[in-house]
Amino acid sequence: MRVAIIGTGLIGGSLALALKQNGFASRIIGVDHNQDNLQKALSLGIIDEGSLLEDIYDHSDVVLLSIPVNAIERLLPQILDQISENTIVADLGSTKERICKSVEKHPKRGNYVAAHPIAGTENTGPEAAIPHLYENKQVIICEATESIPEALKLITAMFNQLKMNVIEMTPSQHDLHIAYVSHLSHISSFSLAQTVLNKESTEPEIFKMAGGGFSSTTRLAKSSPEMWNPIITQNKENILIALQEHIENLQGFWKAIDDDDSAQILQLMQKANKVKDKLKG
Repeated sequence: MRVAIIGTGLIGGSLALALKQNGFASRIIGVDHNQDNLQKALSLGIIDEGSLLEDIYDHSDVVLLSIPVNAIERLLPQILDQISENTIVADLGSTKERICKSVEKHPKRGNYVAAHPIAGTENTGPEAAIPHLYENKQVIICEATESIPEALKLITAMFNQLKMNVIEMTPSQHDLHIAYVSHLSHISSFSLAQTVLNKESTEPEIFKMAGGGFSSTTRLAKSSPEMWNPIITQNKENILIALQEHIENLQGFWKAIDDDDSAQILQLMQKANKVKDKLKG
């Protein structure tokens, strides 16, 4: 199986390593507009060869897009224009409605599988790639019935070989759920980091006080802004709803603290503490 991966950073690079390790791919072709990333991926043995986008179509059985979601939305129709009738395409983007919409009437829509493996770290670049990134994680496939059976079967088998749990849902369900459990988490982390960075201007020693709690809460603020900016833009409506609810919860804490209402503070924390029953490990 000859697999072309467009985007050789953390997500694409980790996928390349995993597909080589488990034998799914006999050859990995890397494509990246960042030539430094492409050279690093080659030197690290993540990919077997680097290529230009226009050169992959005659040499790839599967094309996987691991690039920012605005680039996926722009490139996906062009890629479907160029592939053969037997080539299968999948994306790994964190939004789905606009991407699916971009190819809904494309004559080769069936060759495409809309996917989102829920895996990642705050690190970026090929050097951050790890072969076991996807193991025991969830992957969402949207509009499964719009993909031809051969394409769906192959991409599902690929994720199964990565030891992922495959879930199907609609693009709108996906984008709503992910707004709450992923996109909002990143915005909250960016916001907290900015709050303390701003305070540093008058309290230069403040980061010396930062412990494990601050580090874990702001870990996601180290993520790539270039990747997250288009995600937030594409999922604007769902994120605004989630963000408004989050602000209301913060205001609840603010009021209870301002009122010296210890019982209410305790109640708010106890209610939130129930997340332990939802998130194991």
